[in-house]
Amino acid sequence: MGSIMKILFVCSGNAFRSPVAEALLKKYKPEIEVDSAGTNPSIPISSSAINYLVSENAQSFLKQVPESLNEKKLNEYDLIIAMKPEHRFLILRKCPECKDKIVVWDIADPYFLSIQDSKKIFKDIKGKVKELIEKL
Repeated sequence: MGSIMKILFVCSGNAFRSPVAEALLKKYKPEIEVDSAGTNPSIPISSSAINYLVSENAQSFLKQVPESLNEKKLNEYDLIIAMKPEHRFLILRKCPECKDKIVVWDIADPYFLSIQDSKKIFKDIKGKVKELIEKL
């Protein structure tokens, strides 16, 4: 590929998982174009996500407000990472031709979980982002 690689992270609300993954990847690989979206964005970015990114010195890479999957031109991305299988299904409904560029990480939604469980999920996301970087 001669152009800049474009990666999209997708979760439900674009308030926890996908914006954290987006901010971390932007911090580690600024030469990649990274974005995130939610299948049903409705809440602000979570304070636990913001606090985690502060602890990782990555808060400056965090988007200001959740964005909808409907706003994205999915066929423009080289890689789309869905946090759960149901996100993959919704991406495919919008973009059947994107089938070969979707990867599912299977990361649980921390929305109703304790702070401790949320921290574990953020740590899992960081590990997955680092694995992704190795493969790029």
